[in-house]
Amino acid sequence: MSVHYPLKFEPILKERIWGGNKLNTVLHKKTEKENIGESWELSDVEGDVSVVANGKFKGKSLTFLIDQYKEILLGKKVYQRFGIKFPLLIKYIDAKEALSIQLHPNDKLAKERHNSFGKTEMWYVMQADENANLIVGFKKNSNKEEYLKHLENKSLLEILNVDKVKKGDVYFIPTGRIHAIGAGVLLAEIQQTSDVTYRIYDWDRKDDQGNERELHTELALDAIDYNAIDNYATSYKPELNKSKNIVDCQYFTTNIINLDGSIAINNENKDSFVIYMAVKGKATIIYNDAKEVIINEGETVLMPACLSKFQLKSEEKSEVLEVYIK
Repeated sequence: MSVHYPLKFEPILKERIWGGNKLNTVLHKKTEKENIGESWELSDVEGDVSVVANGKFKGKSLTFLIDQYKEILLGKKVYQRFGIKFPLLIKYIDAKEALSIQLHPNDKLAKERHNSFGKTEMWYVMQADENANLIVGFKKNSNKEEYLKHLENKSLLEILNVDKVKKGDVYFIPTGRIHAIGAGVLLAEIQQTSDVTYRIYDWDRKDDQGNERELHTELALDAIDYNAIDNYATSYKPELNKSKNIVDCQYFTTNIINLDGSIAINNENKDSFVIYMAVKGKATIIYNDAKEVIINEGETVLMPACLSKFQLKSEEKSEVLEVYIK
């Protein structure tokens, strides 16, 4: 059997203390629960491996597909670099309340301490309530001493950068950069395959049992990037029916396609699987001449490296993120 078709996966829904119901009400993820914070769309994290939701491989795991098809699925270059470990974790996140202030270690620290990849990531804001914000980085260059003083005094926000956000805003979060998603933000997240997070402040909130969540104060100290930059938001200019780059790093490349009509896609030169996330409206993938797979808003598909030529069309104004590895 060939893996020559667009692969959809069953969402892995995660309850979170800060989660809400937009993943259900806006993105139509089926759940009865009220505090779903994350939908893991494509995951190779141990214990949370994605399962195919469509076609002849329905019910098979991502791990099974990689083991069977290797570079046919991943691309030769990607397979040589990562082997049978899928390198990206793709999510939609709904923050009804603010997430903890946190950061992620780089590859070296993550390998030494957790036998894991580091966690470079990016956010694409799909919807934001009025006055919703994100915390990203320091206002100005800082150091361990200043940081610890403000952490102890519970005055971290005095030295951290807070940006009000709206739909379409993009933020790139390299390892070491302090960040937090604010209340009222729904976003798409693309990251390295890693579930290692250093939580440094959690707003003193308690769970149902009256316990505060664990903080990682000591682990974080050597992992934090204390340097500030002028502007943390990523600027980009989308063009109708063209794939325009918004983030390009060693771990992933993300483009945005503003779609109204039909465009021909040719990914032959990428030598990588390509992921498409519908972040507004819906799009149809037409492949193998006349076969179709629809990506509704909030859905994700994995295009195997062997399926590099197809049409992408929409009868309404839609936005699709295109993600791959160089």
